[in-house]
Amino acid sequence: MNTPIDISEESGVRYLHFGSDWVQGAMRLRKPDALELEYTREMMAGLLLRPAPWPARVLLIGLGAGSLAKFVHRHLPEAHTTVVEITPEVHAVARQYFRLPDEDARLRVVIGDGADFVLQDDSRWDLIAVDGFDRHARAGALASQPFYDACRQHLAADGLLAVNMFGELRGFKTQLQRLRKAFNGRVLALPPCPSGNVVAFAAAGDPVEVGADLLQTRAAALEAATGLKLGPSLRRLDKSGLLAEGVLRF
Repeated sequence: MNTPIDISEESGVRYLHFGSDWVQGAMRLRKPDALELEYTREMMAGLLLRPAPWPARVLLIGLGAGSLAKFVHRHLPEAHTTVVEITPEVHAVARQYFRLPDEDARLRVVIGDGADFVLQDDSRWDLIAVDGFDRHARAGALASQPFYDACRQHLAADGLLAVNMFGELRGFKTQLQRLRKAFNGRVLALPPCPSGNVVAFAAAGDPVEVGADLLQTRAAALEAATGLKLGPSLRRLDKSGLLAEGVLRF
């Protein structure tokens, strides 16, 4: 096994590490299907940008502790999810220690390279969420121009790409430049999380245009239905000046 996998626990939360102090996933033991880490909650912020019951088809690149897969499987019952994970041992650990459910008609796990999968795939996805790093917090091919171009090609008309970016600022700038090139500038980078993660969204079809009031209404409904709290993200978004004239556009 090339990737060392470590598990730690503190204050009722179980953490996944790849041979370093970097946290690759987390689960609160009393709420195993909740999104414990703030950046994982923001990866689901696309639910505020499209009307329910979007998304119907979800592609997750990188399994980690299975947080996003578990959330979608439990709380979005109309969604069918495919997860691509390059390391078989990560899949085994997610099932044994992080309560990843068994595969069924709505959840499929593919062991393979996420970049290769997208480049070779002929499906159309409503949501592609990319959260894949090695033990040194490097995304490799998952941050490349060909990969982002392929993601654009394989999104549905109302599709969104969500990308977790983690690394040095220069890496953020390069990734954002590539995203903007692939999506003709229709990219939104959320303000950095306290952890240093930056979640970016890119739209495949028409530009996104959602009023602040509608964002708040959808966030409240989402929290009531699933427990997902995106209020802090919306407040940071407002303070950042990205809600020009009370509307989110990208």
